[in-house]
Amino acid sequence: MSRQVSELKVLVVDDQPIIVEELCEFLETKGYGCVPAHSADEAIERYMANPDIGLVICDLHMPERDGIELMRTLKQTNGNQRIFEAIMLTGRAEKQDVIRALREGFADYYQKPVDLDELLEGVRRQEEALLERQRNFRDLGGLNQRLQNLAESIDELYQDLEKARGQGTHRRATDVEESESELPAAFEKLSPRQLEVARLVGKGKTNYQIACELGITENTVKLYVSQVLRLTHMHNRTQLALALTPSSSPVHQRFTTH
Repeated sequence: MSRQVSELKVLVVDDQPIIVEELCEFLETKGYGCVPAHSADEAIERYMANPDIGLVICDLHMPERDGIELMRTLKQTNGNQRIFEAIMLTGRAEKQDVIRALREGFADYYQKPVDLDELLEGVRRQEEALLERQRNFRDLGGLNQRLQNLAESIDELYQDLEKARGQGTHRRATDVEESESELPAAFEKLSPRQLEVARLVGKGKTNYQIACELGITENTVKLYVSQVLRLTHMHNRTQLALALTPSSSPVHQRFTTH
């Protein structure tokens, strides 16, 4: 009967070569490809060189860098572009060490000498957890890309509409007044539509009022406001409004007199 081979690669890290050899041999008979490492520095090199590694099994107590330091370094090296799970092995299961490890991101831990069958169950659980995280990561990335594409399309439509309406003699007095007012440098990167929404937020208008004035949906307004906050590095619409209104403005006073 042929065993199923997993696409998951397991990085096995321990400063005792015999333990690394034993774990790798066992996991390979169960369908997992293994990458051995005998120090934290070697583990970092192997991890960076092999993008298929999705699970790290490492000893807690190792010379120079321990398992927690290794975990921290892998996450920093990894950034947000690569996901992995980690299992800790320890010969001295002191409570504070286990707490530190779990806080750092280890999903599970086993005390040496390791029961191989129990470890296998743990590896399979973390494989399922990793697959679920990868699916969610891809779904979120796809959603963000679709929202970005939608925003860009709306900007293009708005610009075409502005060209069709014409500029100059047909501009409203408020448009002239707004264009001539000096803007903070953070707003220079905004598109015309994003800037228009930001100005209306600065006047204290609600999403519903902005939607009615611009002839777009309230959800589209929310999308624009979210983009403006992200691009200007502001935390909320109150901060946005304050940045666009002078201190003598009634809107400014309404936000600050609490």
